[in-house]
Amino acid sequence: MKKLLNEPNAYVDEMLEGLCAAHPQYFRRIGEAGRVVARTDGPVSGKVGIVSGGGSGHLPLFTGYVGRGLIDSCAIGNVFAGPSVDDCIEAMRAADGGAGILRLYGNYGGDRMNFDMAGEMLDMEGIETATVLGADDVASADAAERHKRRGVAGLIYLYKIAGARADQPGATLREVAAAAEKAGRGCATTGVALGPCIVPEAGKPTFTLAENEIEMGMGIHGEPGVWRGPLKPADALAGEMLEMVGADLGLGRGERVSVLVNSLGATPHEELYILYRHVARELAAKGVTVVRPLIGRYVTSMEMAGASLTVLRLDSELEALLDAPADCPFWSVP
Repeated sequence: MKKLLNEPNAYVDEMLEGLCAAHPQYFRRIGEAGRVVARTDGPVSGKVGIVSGGGSGHLPLFTGYVGRGLIDSCAIGNVFAGPSVDDCIEAMRAADGGAGILRLYGNYGGDRMNFDMAGEMLDMEGIETATVLGADDVASADAAERHKRRGVAGLIYLYKIAGARADQPGATLREVAAAAEKAGRGCATTGVALGPCIVPEAGKPTFTLAENEIEMGMGIHGEPGVWRGPLKPADALAGEMLEMVGADLGLGRGERVSVLVNSLGATPHEELYILYRHVARELAAKGVTVVRPLIGRYVTSMEMAGASLTVLRLDSELEALLDAPADCPFWSVP
């Protein structure tokens, strides 16, 4: 293992210390264990609070999107491990502006269990909560079992949509949750892995691939994909990923979408733009208009080599929410 760290067991806490020291205008670190990151200016009185959480190793996902027009607080666990119940409770209290709290996170068993337990505790205190799960990974289950899908890069679109709706004066918890659910229904993602990452505490690769081998549809923790085989040209991979997400969404001529081409960690921007070039051409040929494309590292898996493609179907409401102001260190909309 060759990483820039001190002790593997201190990896997450030292990362959070550095993150908050670098961005004090956005983040404050709270909680008994220091595993909760909240808005420096929060909670915002009268606004629906939005809380997320999950395992470390996916920056900017989770902690990186705490900010105006996005999420209000986040509970973070060890690398690829969910946050504790106590930290979920602390994160929700830190986001409580008196208008209810939306729990918005990925569809993983440990995260669901701990956030549900935390929600029950706050319900007993009279704090209203609701839950929306990101479940956009088309490779993890077919359309008939959409509820079983993993939440991956599409979760950041849900942050943006819910955060913008919550910023609208008088928005209720039910309205914010409905906006997030609408975005979730119109969001689909798949990815391709070229190489593994190493979890610091484990000290060895999460999976193995042969020299010229890739895996289509692999999850962000190394969960199995849909096929493993030789590396293909970028256009072929982009076309296959677009076919998977496009077929799932049933995109038609005249529609408007946002597209995210995301690095899983090690893949450089140059290769992401090569992928986007093909995706943009294919969508244009199908009569689909791309709005606010995102290309870069938005949801990673440590230093995993590979990329994911997310498509979000838009209507007038979602497009306006996507265009609304937002600000965090990793994604700003003027």
